[in-house]
Amino acid sequence: MNPSEEFVEQGISQQNLRTVSSTTVITLAYQSLGVVYGDLCISPLYVYKTTFSGKLSLHEDDEEIYGVLSFIFWTITLIALFKYVFIVMLADDNGEEAPCAFDALPKIVAENSSCGTFALYSLLCRHAGLSILPNQQAADEKLSEYVTEGSADTWRSSALKSFFEKHPRFRKGLLIFVLLGTCMAIADGVLTPAISVLSAVSGVKLKITELHENHIVIISCVILVGLFSLQHYGTHKVAFMFAPIVTAWLLCLTGIGVYNIFRWNSHIFHALSPIYMLKFLESTGVEGWISLGGVVLTITGVETMFANLGHFSPLSIRIAFTFLVYPSLLLTYMGEAAFLSKHHEDLERSFYKAIPETVFWPVFIVATFAAVIGSQAVISATFSIISQCCALNCFPHVRIIHTSSKIYGQIYIPEVNWMLMCLSLAVTIGLRDTSMMGHAYGLAVTTVMFVTTCLMAMVMIIVWKQNTFTAVAFLLVFGSMELLYISACIFKVPEGAWIALTVSSIFMAVMYIWNYGTMKKHQFDVENKVSMNRIVSLGPSLGMVRVPGIGLVYTNLVTGVPAVFGHFVTNLPAIHQVLVFVCIKSVQVPYVCEKERILISRVGPKECGMFRCILRYGYKDLQQENYSFENRLVSGLVQFVETEEQTASKATDFCGEFGNSDIEAFDSSVHTTTISYPEEDRARCSCDIQVMTSDIGRVESFLLKDESLQILKAKESGVTYVLGHSYAKSKKPSSIFKKFAIDVVYAFLSKNSTEPNILMKVSPTSLLEVGMIYYV
Repeated sequence: MNPSEEFVEQGISQQNLRTVSSTTVITLAYQSLGVVYGDLCISPLYVYKTTFSGKLSLHEDDEEIYGVLSFIFWTITLIALFKYVFIVMLADDNGEEAPCAFDALPKIVAENSSCGTFALYSLLCRHAGLSILPNQQAADEKLSEYVTEGSADTWRSSALKSFFEKHPRFRKGLLIFVLLGTCMAIADGVLTPAISVLSAVSGVKLKITELHENHIVIISCVILVGLFSLQHYGTHKVAFMFAPIVTAWLLCLTGIGVYNIFRWNSHIFHALSPIYMLKFLESTGVEGWISLGGVVLTITGVETMFANLGHFSPLSIRIAFTFLVYPSLLLTYMGEAAFLSKHHEDLERSFYKAIPETVFWPVFIVATFAAVIGSQAVISATFSIISQCCALNCFPHVRIIHTSSKIYGQIYIPEVNWMLMCLSLAVTIGLRDTSMMGHAYGLAVTTVMFVTTCLMAMVMIIVWKQNTFTAVAFLLVFGSMELLYISACIFKVPEGAWIALTVSSIFMAVMYIWNYGTMKKHQFDVENKVSMNRIVSLGPSLGMVRVPGIGLVYTNLVTGVPAVFGHFVTNLPAIHQVLVFVCIKSVQVPYVCEKERILISRVGPKECGMFRCILRYGYKDLQQENYSFENRLVSGLVQFVETEEQTASKATDFCGEFGNSDIEAFDSSVHTTTISYPEEDRARCSCDIQVMTSDIGRVESFLLKDESLQILKAKESGVTYVLGHSYAKSKKPSSIFKKFAIDVVYAFLSKNSTEPNILMKVSPTSLLEVGMIYYV
């Protein structure tokens, strides 16, 4: 039954359904203004100033102003409107599209963007087998989010897949390319607050001329410190203000733009002709080409439209941009150009100069708030990007805090927040010039766009099965434009663009070395697994004293017995009666629903009392349990034991006291059960376990098997978490570069990353750490 039929069955007519849908879309479009478009809408503060910096300011003809306006119009139209709104947003990664628009209505929608490159890279990983994540299993492909169905592979998609399979170096090169785009997006998170706030505050100097530049910088720094200091409260505390402020800002821009057009030059619309672009380049030469690095600032923030599909429907984002943001920005830039055509001497301060005297202070206040909102959106996006990098083993583990109990995915990362604040303050104090910041900002933005374009061309061939001509045409049209802007920004490296290169290079080095060290440690684990034959030969007691209780041994492996377990029993020949090897892993999908989170299987013979529990998370999931993991695990173990015989006989469903489960048999020796917990069953599962462990009579009434009773009694004795605290060291014959990467950089990052027990919130009284050195 489709959704429409369900509503009709409930007494709601088709007309009402359409009405509700339209209202929802309009509401989401309005909400998206404060979250998605904050960064994009504050660009007029610094675009013309940055573009006409340098030698181009010496050209005082209207032709140059018309040419810049023509470039601005076609850049917004082609890249923002056609590329992102009508093409790139079609490449949503399953769960990246708003799963339920109706559920979003009563909630404050918050910025939790994932870098667009992650969604595209995830699609490629699933369809072309490019995953960099270890421990991938066939069972992962059966996840509801793991959608790879579609038309059969074409010879083009097959050839491209085969190319990556035969050349691992190109797979690694693609990873580095994606990391480049990600790190430039993080650099964006450093530069946006600095340039936005400084540009907004600098307008006050027009009215208070005796105000020194140092005072402007100090005021900007105070606002920045306040902005970052409030992050731990969460966006939802003030999110209700975002959309009204951005809407007011857009209306101010529109009104001022229309006023300037009719007041100063009503024929400015002639500049929309592409002929003026050619005349501009012809008359200005190299200086005009280099100045294009300022023009590209008109589309800063367009990546956010693609990244926020998880919180807004594509239609709502398209409506907001097409009918409000796009025309408002065009009228703003046209009005400013009309003003400049009569006031060539105000090229460096055109935005605030173009504001009528009577509305200057209200517009200044709204501009300051809009700059803060634009910065807030990018800061929140950076938190999300770092969180996803951690999930993909590309960044050291950091403490991630939920800032809202109602809004899923709204997070705060203290270490990243203070790091961004220090870097933004350093940029503001060190440069004191929005033009130099704009050069760095432009390079970061254009690089991210070019990475997206290249990945999008690959998605067209591998995922969408489009012909080569379509993908190549897309790459040539948009890639050539972005390369033109990148080349212009590169010439500005000595004038500020070096900041973007420096910040992104540092983050790229950290990400690559962390990924390299993590993969080397995983390789060591795989090569040094304890032999199952050796475990079986030790007998049911494993040659050790079995003490009451449940031992949870955390490991990075989904198969076999980890080396840290062998190291543990060698030094302490005693182990718990029930032993569970717990593996927390990420899969190449945005989200894993709760009912598909856990996989439980048996390790070795039944007499050994050993199990394996695999917790699966998507790259946008937060690896934290909101309810008792111990109770959930014990109920799953009991359910697995009770249904094991049915699993062996290939039973497919089970409905019992603990909820529903979908059972899969991988082979005759190891049976794996996917434990499903509907939302309404979680509290009941927890309650049942607590009752069972305190009421043996109730347990016996269930007629549970002996092994199930042993698990419940072991739970009463307590649960101990055994964590491996491993240290990586390079082997003696390693090169000096590898020794530096592993022994210095990776060791430093490991020492300063968040400990696993803190991430999992394990009580110190239940924690047992096992130290071990990995020679990689």
